[in-house]
Amino acid sequence: MSSVLRYPRLLASLVKIEHTVFALPFAYVGAFLALDSVPSGRELLWLTVALIGARSLAMALNRLIDAEIDSRNPRTAARELPRGALRRLDVLLFCGASLALFLVAVFQLEPVVRWLWPIPVAAFVLYPYLKRWTWLSHLWLGVVDGLAPVGAWAAVTNELPWEAWALGAAVAVWVAGFDVLYALFDLEIDRAQALHSLPARFGVPATFAASRALHAATVGLLVLVGVGLALGPLYWVGVASVAALLLYEHLIVSPRDLRRLDMAFFTMNGVISLALFAFVLADVVA
Repeated sequence: MSSVLRYPRLLASLVKIEHTVFALPFAYVGAFLALDSVPSGRELLWLTVALIGARSLAMALNRLIDAEIDSRNPRTAARELPRGALRRLDVLLFCGASLALFLVAVFQLEPVVRWLWPIPVAAFVLYPYLKRWTWLSHLWLGVVDGLAPVGAWAAVTNELPWEAWALGAAVAVWVAGFDVLYALFDLEIDRAQALHSLPARFGVPATFAASRALHAATVGLLVLVGVGLALGPLYWVGVASVAALLLYEHLIVSPRDLRRLDMAFFTMNGVISLALFAFVLADVVA
């Protein structure tokens, strides 16, 4: 039995399946706000399948393209490809299967997404290369994740009003804001390997300032969405919760104290996405 489960376990670890909690709730938020109600079971099913396929493809491509870089970084050298637990062919096949899953799901949803699907796929391929060229890679990662609620909105309505883009922008700057902090883990190795990141380019204090500005923009954009859609009080409680959680995230880490950076990155951001989704759900069913 253990040998049968070996590859599924390795592939789940490769794509950090548990981190889907960062993106899936925001995709649901996009669909729920688009309809101002709960989507049908069929829509929820295919949205979920599409997101899992897309995210698995994005992560697997990232690991495949960055395998050599990862092998030179003590923090990432134990990942599945650098340590030889998976072969490049294994990951390529997984990428193909993830793309197929994504496409099957996309073609069960509204027609507009059947034409737009190459955009996120191209963004997935480009992202891993950007750290070789520019520190703006953090913003690109945010854009990639921000496509989740935008795509979900279009997938259930066949429309893309400005509120959908504002929600996507909120997710984009939220993700970029915590990714610049995450890059602090690799500050010295990035400089040694001439890789580009905001911390490597501008230093630790500037990284924290940028993260705080991006997260302030997150709250501002969520406010803009709420005003544009004339949402109810529970949505505003959700926005206030996001603001409070982001504030707490920035209070537990500082340029002089990075000990709780893992908690700020993984735990708090998972709580943020789930909290906003919970209040949006409560608002649309109230």
